[in-house]
Amino acid sequence: MANELDEMTGPVNEKGRDANVIEKQVPVKVGVGSTIFQVLLWVCGIIPGIVFIFMKIKARTHLQQMQQKIQASASQIDNYLEQRVRVLENAAQLVNKAVKLDKDVFENVAKYRGGNFASNDAARNEASTQIDAIGRSINVALEAYPDIKAHAEIEDAMQQNSYLQREITAAREVYNDSVLAWNTKIFEWPTYAIVAAKAGYTTRIPFTASAETKEKARGTFFGE
Repeated sequence: MANELDEMTGPVNEKGRDANVIEKQVPVKVGVGSTIFQVLLWVCGIIPGIVFIFMKIKARTHLQQMQQKIQASASQIDNYLEQRVRVLENAAQLVNKAVKLDKDVFENVAKYRGGNFASNDAARNEASTQIDAIGRSINVALEAYPDIKAHAEIEDAMQQNSYLQREITAAREVYNDSVLAWNTKIFEWPTYAIVAAKAGYTTRIPFTASAETKEKARGTFFGE
């Protein structure tokens, strides 16, 4: 029997395909079969019915704990983002003393100062993207004026910025792992799916790369 997906014979997508995260929360739904299943447990006896009740209580508690873990992971990202905003604000002020930065840089920094990043997953992702843009604007100015870049305070600020970028990336991975665990668990039938459907739970959206970031990743970073 031949392989269903044979990389040797194709068909092959010569242009390639970009992977995108779908910005959609999928609700958990269970059908009449779940109701019949629970009724049959009671028909089989009181003990199976009671056991399943305790299983659902345990599942509900576990899902609540998973939500708290997601919140903690999101909070960690916010903490790093807030630190990064402070570092970039300091760097912008230092650079602006020698080179007049675009006023949008300061307006955007001010907008995110104080940790007002997000009310939901998508908004947090957007805030992170905008902070990345602030960092790039400062870097552009520094690349244009190497003497300024060598300034000790500015160099230290940009090193801190690079460190926080790495920490945010690591925190995003932890967050996305938590979201993946949640999105998988809520569809486990029967216990978790039944509990999740009754509670009205939906999937969570992981952190994603913006279209601008993806486009830059395809660019050429090193000359010949």
